[in-house]
Formats: sequence, structure tokens, C-alpha cells
Amino acid sequence: MAGTEEEAITAEHRRYWQYQQDLATVADTAEPDLVAAILNDPDKAMAEAAISGHFDNRAPHLIQLGSTHFDQWVTTMSDLIADHTFLARRLREWALLKSILLGGNWISEEVIAATDWFQRKAVDLVTDVDALALLAEQGRTRRVRHAANRELRRRAARLD
Repeated sequence: MAGTEEEAITAEHRRYWQYQQDLATVADTAEPDLVAAILNDPDKAMAEAAISGHFDNRAPHLIQLGSTHFDQWVTTMSDLIADHTFLARRLREWALLKSILLGGNWISEEVIAATDWFQRKAVDLVTDVDALALLAEQGRTRRVRHAANRELRRRAARLD
């Protein structure tokens, strides 16, 4: 019986890595079908992990291309993941990051209520002084507050 369990874990890992490879090379037009197929995997947690990783790789690239590309992608992905709470939240948080990064409208309460993942990612990516100051004062963890303060000091030193 132990061999069967080990084989199942190995098969799961193989599928996960195959999904990662497929997602990394998928054409834009085929991406929705691939995401939908992965979400039909019997191991829901593994499927969501694969899609989450894809979002984390794809979103920054699309943000660099501008709001139109990113917003279209979010709309398409939102329809596919509507029943997946974790993925829907991750996509909303990428949209919030996009708003901050591209100088759009964002709400302080959303930044403060966001996940630890979001706050750490925001400190790493954003240059908006107001967002960094907010995270330095009200970030969820000491790590986030410290990193935001450090980034603010670094920015201030560059201006001197």
C-alpha cells in the first residue's frame, strides 16, 4: 500500500511540474483553456498552486505592458477562477498592485487588509511613497513594516 501512496505523490509532482512548463510556454489564446483544464485536476490544492504560481509569473509581465493587457487578462482569468477563493483573492491582489504600480486609484484599507503575501510583494515592487509609508506604519507584520521603512530611508538617501 505504501508504494501506491508514493506513486500517487510522484504522479502529482510530475503533473505539477508539467503544468508549470505548459503554463510558462502557453500562447495567450490557449491560456484560458489550459487554466480551465488544470483546474479540473483531481488534486485541487495542487492545481491551485500551479495556477497561483502562473499568476505570480504572468501578472508582472502584463503590468509592464500596461493596464489594457492586464485588465483583459484579469477579466478572462476571473471568469475561470470564480469558484476558487484563494485564486480569486490572489488575482484581486495583483490588480491592487497594478493600481499602485501604475499610479491608479487604490484604497488604504485594501492595502492594510491584504494578505501577508501582498504586503511583502508590495514592499518589493512599489515605488509609491504613500503606499510605502502606509505599509511602514500599518503593515501586518514587523517584517513588512521594517522593509517598508528601509525602502523609504533608501529612497530619501537617494534624493539627498
